[in-house]
Amino acid sequence: MKSVFIAGSTGYLGSRLVNLLLQQGYNVEALVRKGSENKAPAGSKKIMGDALNAESYQDSISSGTFVHLVGVANPSPAKARLFRSIDLPAAFASIDAAVHAGVQHFIYLSVAHPAPVMKAYIQTRMEAEEKLRSSGLNATILRPWYVLGPGHRWAYALIPFYKVCELIPATREGARRCDLVTLKQMLAALIDAVENPFSGIRIVEVPEIRSLGKSK
Repeated sequence: MKSVFIAGSTGYLGSRLVNLLLQQGYNVEALVRKGSENKAPAGSKKIMGDALNAESYQDSISSGTFVHLVGVANPSPAKARLFRSIDLPAAFASIDAAVHAGVQHFIYLSVAHPAPVMKAYIQTRMEAEEKLRSSGLNATILRPWYVLGPGHRWAYALIPFYKVCELIPATREGARRCDLVTLKQMLAALIDAVENPFSGIRIVEVPEIRSLGKSK
């Protein structure tokens, strides 16, 4: 049975991804904090540990694939300090733990860049990507901008703006790189990354995420 380790298993994307993988017959190891065991989807193997401390869980990883989804909920410019105190240390810890465990494929949820806003958020993702490249791990890096779904619907109002920007040559490339993706498309891209481990570093930008969502 294929096995996948997920850091961020109780979050917006993580909980849904765990359930999809379980439905497809995967053995899922879910990293959870002590006291949060009940938040992990039923059927997953709960791995107790601190997402900011690789040593707290690195010896419990038996999966060949590691998916990192840990991050501050509802990111905004006002949370810049949290990106550096939570998002970045968690990413570094996951990479260190994956190297220690001999993980064969690492999947990292990054963000589209460059972009005119959310510079602190993007910077932490870029630093994590750089550490991932220097780690020697085979990796797939997904770069969405904003994921539309339950509780994340306000951005639908921006769709007409994106359509206009895509018609203008000067803004077309940026609009496509930072376009919106749906929850279904994002999950399809994550599943594709799990099912198709990459040798080296693979970057999956918004247009490919949207395409993968349509093909599933």
